[in-house]
Amino acid sequence: MKVAIGQDSHRIDYEDKEKPLMIGGIEFEEPYSLLGNSDADVVLHAITNAVSGITCKNILGKIADDMCKSEITDSEQYLKEALKYLKEKILHISISIECLKPKITPKISEMRNNIARILNVKEDNVGITATTGEGLTEFGKGNGISVFACITVE
Repeated sequence: MKVAIGQDSHRIDYEDKEKPLMIGGIEFEEPYSLLGNSDADVVLHAITNAVSGITCKNILGKIADDMCKSEITDSEQYLKEALKYLKEKILHISISIECLKPKITPKISEMRNNIARILNVKEDNVGITATTGEGLTEFGKGNGISVFACITVE
């Protein structure tokens, strides 16, 4: 068995009213998005980094940058690229999201379902929690979103 942690964070972009807010591959209906060259899906980026922690093949960097230059900005594609290098079977993934906004809880079921689909695991093997961190960090104060993802493989 192997375990790896992935992390990612993005600032909230209040200027770009056209870009959708994507979290866990699900669109949130908000008047803001996250800063980034891609769709800046902070959850899928953290999962991609966790997979890279198992495979030792860093995707979010030159590979994702090159994909982005080719107009591939959907973070699901970066995660799928990382999964190409994964030889082990995914047993479980746990995701912890810290932000003041948007409210994550109403979309957890949709995110779990979508992530399970991408990872080809049962939805019961995708855990998602959310916290404001009591407003102690910039994420809890509403300036961005931070995500940790822990993946267990066999």
